[in-house]
Amino acid sequence: MIRVVLPQHLRTLAHVGGEVQISVTGPVTPRSILDAIETEYPMLQGTIRDHTTQQRRPFLRFFACGEDLSLESPDTPVPPEVVAGAEPFLVIGAIAGG
Repeated sequence: MIRVVLPQHLRTLAHVGGEVQISVTGPVTPRSILDAIETEYPMLQGTIRDHTTQQRRPFLRFFACGEDLSLESPDTPVPPEVVAGAEPFLVIGAIAGG
């Protein structure tokens, strides 16, 4: 099982309290993780990535094992610790302002 931590506004939308656990078949990549999240929680479709382009929404970032995966290819394998369930895949809401 892959552990995923969502930002508060997405947890509220998905009606979940803490981190979620999802099952991913095949290679575990950011794309396959997001596909599984959107399958399990259809109300999140379009909130993490664009419906048409499948690009990450501008104010969301992806992290795993202290590494920013936001600018990596969505098909890049995630660290083995995430695959093993020892570390979560983090979806973080970026903060902007001045």
